[in-house]
Amino acid sequence: MTALLREVIGDVLRRARIEQGRTLREVSDSARVSLGYLSEVERGRKEASSELLGAICGALDVPLSRVLSEAGDELAIEESRAAVSDVATTHIDVSTKVVIPQVVSMAVA
Repeated sequence: MTALLREVIGDVLRRARIEQGRTLREVSDSARVSLGYLSEVERGRKEASSELLGAICGALDVPLSRVLSEAGDELAIEESRAAVSDVATTHIDVSTKVVIPQVVSMAVA
């Protein structure tokens, strides 16, 4: 199953925060977002509004366009993996013969 957009965005935001060596509290204070809500966004449990994403990105000094671009790239990779996996699991050998029995109706009294 493909990841949800909110999960991927949360991963991107968490990576940016950790790369900066900042705590959830520092970013939540700077973004004026509750620590609990920011944690939920990073874990992909809450779908942040565009205003909230803008505030978090501002607090991280990371352009929202970069977060969305990275999230899009990650989703594309995951979708291509899922497509390859689907093809591998649904491969049908064209030389295989399948016999489908004729449907027989039965009268029920």
